Amino acid sequence: MWDEAWAAIELHLPKNQPSARRVDDRRVISGIVHMLKVGCRWCDCPADYGPSTTIYNRFNHW
Repeated sequence: MWDEAWAAIELHLPKNQPSARRVDDRRVISGIVHMLKVGCRWCDCPADYGPSTTIYNRFNHW
């Protein structure tokens, strides 16, 4: 199921965005979903999902 959901989401993500090193989009989306479910501060996001600033910035950008 997760692969099917990812295939639908991936089509809508921006491509070729300039950045130093792009963090895995799947990991970032998992982090965003986690933060929305838990409801804690962005800076408390577990490191498993990547840098909390990346999670927060992409949430705001997307």
